[in-house]
Formats: sequence, structure tokens, C-alpha cells
Amino acid sequence: MVIRHALLLMLPILLALAASGSRAETLRLIVPEMRPVVGEMIPVTVRGEYTTRIALETLTFPDSDAYDWMQLARDDWRQERVNGRAVRVLERRIALFPRKAGPVTIGPLTHHLTIATDTGGRAPLDVLAEPLTVQVAPYPADSRPLAASALKVEDTLSAQASKLRDGETLIRRVTLTADDTLPHLLPSRPIVRQPWLISFSAPEVREMKPTPQGPETTVIWEWHLRPKTGEPGVLPPVEIPWFDTVTRQMRVAQIPAIPFGYASFEANRTSNRSGTGRLSLSQLAIACALFTAGLLAGLGLALTGASPHKKTRIRKLLKRWSPHDPTRRALRTAARTNDLIALRSATERYLKRRRVLGLPVPGSATAELDRAIYAAKAGTEGFDPERFRRRLVRRKV
Repeated sequence: MVIRHALLLMLPILLALAASGSRAETLRLIVPEMRPVVGEMIPVTVRGEYTTRIALETLTFPDSDAYDWMQLARDDWRQERVNGRAVRVLERRIALFPRKAGPVTIGPLTHHLTIATDTGGRAPLDVLAEPLTVQVAPYPADSRPLAASALKVEDTLSAQASKLRDGETLIRRVTLTADDTLPHLLPSRPIVRQPWLISFSAPEVREMKPTPQGPETTVIWEWHLRPKTGEPGVLPPVEIPWFDTVTRQMRVAQIPAIPFGYASFEANRTSNRSGTGRLSLSQLAIACALFTAGLLAGLGLALTGASPHKKTRIRKLLKRWSPHDPTRRALRTAARTNDLIALRSATERYLKRRRVLGLPVPGSATAELDRAIYAAKAGTEGFDPERFRRRLVRRKV
């Protein structure tokens, strides 16, 4: 009877110990403090802490339309002491890439366990990780989202492109390497097409190597190029805008321009220049001076006796044709000093000059700059003044 009463008194204690033991099995999602943009890698750690003996386990990371994901390494099981207790720890490292801006929810996750009981049997046990929400910022440019911690362009040519042998085909291989992004997030193959060029594209190669820090992704583009005629030409550069997740700014990688042509054409042109019809340097200088003097004299005669309205029109035409634009210097200075207010003033002067001269003015030219200055979270984060300046002077409409 005494033993029975003792057991009844100990029952609440035993139940409490059992309850505390069940609470020891925990699973949670861990994300570092960050404000990622669309396409940027979010490192996620799934961490479980267990005190029971685990016979079997299954843990599946959930798919979602809101993100892409990949596992970076094998699950790490180890023993640790947590709050003075010996626990068995699981850590799984995930790289997650949000597809859209706004709140992105990760989880919930369930770890399905089969544990060994004290009686020698087995019992199922599910451990739940609560969902976690991450706020994702919009991609800070109008281009296709590409966020990476590093990006490198390697351009290799099978021969000197401007001095090909007659009938020779140039093989150009461009290798784009990016850290912390996925293959399908890298840009598509640039179009290499010119009226004077015959081009053939080899199959594209996209590869990815997972590392504990993040995926290393490579895309290889290869072209076989041959000019239709010997006349030289230039393949223009290709710019690849990308968001640098280290500096938190937009950057531009460039596939460089290359001069293209047969060496024999240049040799023939040089030979023709060396003939009797070639002008000496002094003769060329005299010819240029005479042409300039004649042009200035003609302009002087046009302005003499002209009405004020006509003079104004002629001066406006001269300014339109002139390659010198004094307002661009202020744009460059403001962009280099990272002074957004000065850049806004310089931009307005640049646009005003173009309007006065009747030159095309790009629509919504200052929208991106105005957002960086006047938005609720104003600042230079995600805004590249130099990229803004280059885009402004290149845009026509």
C-alpha cells in the first residue's frame, strides 16, 4: 500500500519529466539579418536538437512558387552541449533565391523521426519547424535580375581578330562565372549579328558547383565567326548589369568590343596609301586647314546681314551638330562624388539644354534618381550614380 501511494505521488513528476523530454526535440529555421533583393541568395540553416535515440529520419525542404532553392552540403549530424545537456544536433544548409519582391514565407518544415524506445521498440515522432517570413526588396534596376557576390567575364579568341588569314574562322569563347547564383538566373546568350559577318553558335554550357558558402555557376558561350568580305568591322561590346551583394550596388560587366577583319585587306589598303596618290602629312594638314577656313568663312557670310531670328537658328544648329556638350561635365563630376542632389541639378541642366536645342529627351529620365532621393527610405543603397549617368546620356527616347 505504501509503495502504491508513493507511485501515485510520483506520477505527476514523471509526467512532467516526460513532457519536458518531448519539448527537448526542437526544429527551427535560421536566417541571418539581411534585406535581400529579388534573385539574391538567402542562406537558410535548418537546425534540429534531439535527446532521443533516432533510428530513422526524413526531412524534406518545401518547394514554393516564391523561391528557388538548393541544398549546399550534406546534412551535418554532431553532438553538442546545449544549456548543459548533451543533445544530438542536425544542421542542413540551404541556399534560397526569391523570385519576387515582398514577404516570402519559408516553411513550415516537419522532421519525421522514428525513435528507439526504452523498451526496445520503435515509435514515430514528428518535430515541426514554424514558418519564417523574409521581406524581399525589389531588384534595383529595370534589367533582368542577376544578383551575385562576384562576377567575372573571360573572353578568349583563337586568333587576333583584326588580322585573320584569308578565309580563317575565328573561335570566340566567353566564360561568365558568378558566385551565389543559379544557372538559369544568368543572362541568355548575347546575339552576335552583323551584316558583314557569318556567325555560328556552339551549344551553350551552363554548370553549377555547390560549395558550403554558396553555388559557383558558370556559363560558356562560343561562336565561330568569319567575315563575308575582307573589309574590317567592329563587334560592339555587350554590357551585363548585375547587383553586387557585397557592395549593395548595381555594377556592369562587359564583354569587350573586338575589331574584326582580314590582314590582307589592311595590307592592301596600306599599299595603296604608299603609292603616288598618297598625301603627305603636311599636305593633309594644309587640306584640313583650308577646309576649316572655308567652313568658317561660309558661316560668317551666312551670319552677316542675317536677321536675328535666322542667326539664332544657325547658332542652335551649330550647337546641335557640335559633339561638345558642356552639361555632361557636371554630370560626370556629380556622379563621381556620389552627390545625388548635385546629380539631380546637373541632370536637369542637361535635359533643359536638349529641350532648347530640339534634341530628343528620354521619358521619365529622372525617375530612378528621384526614388533614390525622395523615397521613404532614401539613400544611395542600390543606386549607382555612374550607371545612371551612362544610361541617361545613351538614351534618346
